[in-house]
Amino acid sequence: MTPLLLGHRGTPRLHRENTLSGFQAALDAGLDGVELDVRRLRDGTLVIHHDEHLSDGRALPEMTAADLPAEIPTLDATLVWAARTGAFVNVELKFERAWPDDRVARTLDAIRSHGLSGQVIVSSFNPLLLAAARRHAPDIARGLLIHRAYRLGPLDLVPAAMTWLRAAALHPHHTLIDAALMDQARAGGWQVNTWTVNNPAEVIRLTALGVHTLIGDLPEVLQTARPES
Repeated sequence: MTPLLLGHRGTPRLHRENTLSGFQAALDAGLDGVELDVRRLRDGTLVIHHDEHLSDGRALPEMTAADLPAEIPTLDATLVWAARTGAFVNVELKFERAWPDDRVARTLDAIRSHGLSGQVIVSSFNPLLLAAARRHAPDIARGLLIHRAYRLGPLDLVPAAMTWLRAAALHPHHTLIDAALMDQARAGGWQVNTWTVNNPAEVIRLTALGVHTLIGDLPEVLQTARPES
């Protein structure tokens, strides 16, 4: 199986991350789409940005659309781009607070309004955000992000969380992936989408294990998954 290849926040080694120019560069380099991050401004505007603060120190939750630098795209502008280009998009809902706010429903409504329900997966480290997404738009795929093992004594909590969320995919850091995890995913009916893969040998290892999606900073490294290219 050839994995889906996504640019991590676009092409961050070549262009400013989470920008439309970086997203387009990922497609131009032969990738299938991008991973990006959604945050909310004080006035409710949904924007694409990884950190809570801008490089000049301003906090996004305290800003309005009128304050937004031109290079930071809105979610709506990004979805227009995805609909036009056919890019697959992994939309990460950032872990800003434990309880969901209107960002979850409004993100999902925007995805639907642009006709992208089958072209997007929504992911988060916060299972409560994904549970809200399941209730609001069960037709839009969900992925649970993890960066470590989650256990209660001998009990692995991930399968229970995946069942509760009815998640389509587990999104572990690539160092967590081995044959046992892939067997667990196949038994549970989940895809495995992983990040941030920037080493050619790791691309080859993960592809051989059957990982569904590779997310990375370097398009030429991700393309190692497609030796014919």
